Amino acid sequence: MIINELNTNDYLTKSNLPASDYVINPYIGCTHGCKYCYASFMKRFTGHKEKWGEFIDIKKCDKPINLKKISLKNVFLSSVTDCYNEYEKDYCITRNILKQLIHSDCNLSISTKSKLILRDIDLLKQINNLVVCMSINTLDEKFRSDMDNASTIKERMDTLKELHHNGIYTVLFMSPIFPYITEWKDIIECTKDYIDEYWFENLNLRGDYKKEILEYIRVKYPNLYTNYIDIYINKNDSYWKGLANEINHYCKQNNIKYTNYFYHKELVEKKKKGN
Repeated sequence: MIINELNTNDYLTKSNLPASDYVINPYIGCTHGCKYCYASFMKRFTGHKEKWGEFIDIKKCDKPINLKKISLKNVFLSSVTDCYNEYEKDYCITRNILKQLIHSDCNLSISTKSKLILRDIDLLKQINNLVVCMSINTLDEKFRSDMDNASTIKERMDTLKELHHNGIYTVLFMSPIFPYITEWKDIIECTKDYIDEYWFENLNLRGDYKKEILEYIRVKYPNLYTNYIDIYINKNDSYWKGLANEINHYCKQNNIKYTNYFYHKELVEKKKKGN
């Protein structure tokens, strides 16, 4: 792992994400090394030559977060890194940010794949308007370990359960959904007792990792390879349209609160237009 410490002028960055006004990324890079991670595009701007998942920059900032600037705004922690990667144990950048946000009236969403977030439960319980979401897209531990180096599926579920029991609003972020692989109904059924809301996001393949994921499917799931070619090479979106309808029907029928982020590009355009 290539570790670098750098100074930044401000932790706050204006966001184009559909549900966020500002993002905070305490790190550049991520030790989880998710093979499908869209954030790997960051290398184009940071100059890193290392493989995604093999470098991390520790961002330090002396400037306090401008709480007035984010008053009543939606703040997302984090969009292109995991704010609870393994180096957070030692550097505590995220913890120090949370200490500032205790005094904010922003709407804070934290996304992670790490059980380390439980270390900060004392601070989380003091933050108003908080949502904690954890990404889970499979119940198959072998598939999970093939895709990332983050906490195990059981550890993530146990973490969500502990957060929920401490009165924190929990979201299971089912992302990315792998066509014909992600057992989305089973995931809901075994977690619904401690999840307040589900978010769904489909697998998008672009950039360098598109070829790698398709090759993985060809080798590990040869029976699905033609389906993936149809979706990601032929651009046939009928699978996603059908799945979106199925998710909508299932969640409404079972009174499950959910948000579908399948149409991310369209949501971004609506935000730009002020809708």
